[in-house]
Amino acid sequence: MMTLGVPLKVMRVVVMWPRFGPYHLARLNAADMQFQEHDAKLLALETARSEATYQWDVVDEPVAVERHILFPESDYCDLQSREIRAMVFEYFARIKPRAVAVCGWDFPESVAALRWCRRNGVPCILMSASTHRDAKRYFWKEWLKGRLVRCFSAALVAGRPQKDYVTKLGMSPERVFTGYDAVDNEYFSCQAEAVRANEQEYRARYGLPLRYFLSSNRFIPVKNLFRLLAAYAKYREGITDPWDLVLLGDGELMPQMRQSIQDMHLQECVVLPGFKQYDELPAYYGLASCLVLASTSETWGLVVNEAMASGLPVLVSKACGCCDDLVREGQNGFSFDPLDIDEMAEKMRVISHGGCDLGKMGQVSRDIIAPWGCDNFGRNLWKAAQCAVEHPVRNRDPIASILLRVLTSVR
Repeated sequence: MMTLGVPLKVMRVVVMWPRFGPYHLARLNAADMQFQEHDAKLLALETARSEATYQWDVVDEPVAVERHILFPESDYCDLQSREIRAMVFEYFARIKPRAVAVCGWDFPESVAALRWCRRNGVPCILMSASTHRDAKRYFWKEWLKGRLVRCFSAALVAGRPQKDYVTKLGMSPERVFTGYDAVDNEYFSCQAEAVRANEQEYRARYGLPLRYFLSSNRFIPVKNLFRLLAAYAKYREGITDPWDLVLLGDGELMPQMRQSIQDMHLQECVVLPGFKQYDELPAYYGLASCLVLASTSETWGLVVNEAMASGLPVLVSKACGCCDDLVREGQNGFSFDPLDIDEMAEKMRVISHGGCDLGKMGQVSRDIIAPWGCDNFGRNLWKAAQCAVEHPVRNRDPIASILLRVLTSVR
C-alpha cells in the first residue's frame, strides 16, 4: 500500500493542456493552494492560446500558478506535431520538472511530454476522462494504448468508469485517483441564484421561455441532437402546457438543425441562442427547469456538473461518462438510452408532468456535485503527483519507445 502523507522537498510539477478554458483556470487555482500547502510549486503549460474547434474567448485572466504558452500567436489546429515536440522538449529541459501531468495519451504535446519524461527519468501523470464505452474499441489499438498507459506513474481520472478503463489498460488501481473533470461549483451556484433573484430581467434580456429543457452542446453528430429533437417532438404529443427546448451552442450541424425544427413545426417552442461564453452560461442554467444531455458518446459531460451546481435536475444519456457517478435515478434526474427516442420522450414527460419535486431534485444535484469540485481536483492532483514521485514507474518497454517516437514524428 502506498503512503501519501510524506511531504516532498523540492518539487516542481507541470500540468499541461492544449488550450486553457475558464474551467482549467478554476482547477489550477484550487490545485495551486494544495501544492503550496506542501511547499511544492505547480506550473501550468498551455500549447496555444486559441483553437478553432472551440469558440471560447482567449482566457487571459490572472491565475495563481506560473503560466507558460508554447505558441502564444498560433491557433492550436495549425500546429504540427514535430514543432510541438520541439517546444515541449525545450521547455522541460529549461524548467527541469520533478513530475509532469498531461491530458490524455493521444494529444501531440502529451505524447511528447511522455517521451521526454521517459528519456529523463521524470515521472509522468495521466489525466484522462476516457472510458471503455465512449468509442468503438479494437484489440490492437487497446494493446498499443496499454503499452503507453503503463509508462505513466499515476493517473488522475474523471470517475469510476474512467478508473475501470485505465486499470484495464494496465495501471495499478492504487495509482489511480479521481476528480479530474471538475468545474467551479461555487461560481455556477452563486451566479444561477443571482439570476433567479432577478428572473424577469434575465428572461427578457435573453428571450427565454418560462419553462424549458436546456441542452448545451457543440452541434456535431455525437451530440445526438436530431434524436433529441425527435424525442422532444414526441414528448409534446398529448401534453398540456409542455416545456420549451433551448438548444445552446453552435457547430457544423446548425443549418440542418434549423431545417429540422422547421420541418417538425417546432419554431415556436425551440430556441437556438447560439454559442455563449462562460460569463453568460449562468443565465441559461439559472432559468432552466432541467438539463438534457443526449450524446451517443461523451467521455464525461462537464455541462452536467455545471447544471447540477446550478441546482437543476438532469436527464443524462447512459453513454455519458459522468452518468454512473452523478445521476441517481429518481432523486436528481434520470438516465436513458440515447438511441431510444421513446424512452427519452418519456423521461421528459416524467420530469415535467410526472409530479417530480424539481426543487428537491435540484438540491440533491447540488449535494451530489459538491464533492466533485475544483478543490477535489486539486487534492487528488497532489496525491497523484506525490504517488508518481515517491513510486515512479521504470518502464523500459521497447515497443512503447518505438510507439512514442512514431507518434511524435507524424503530421
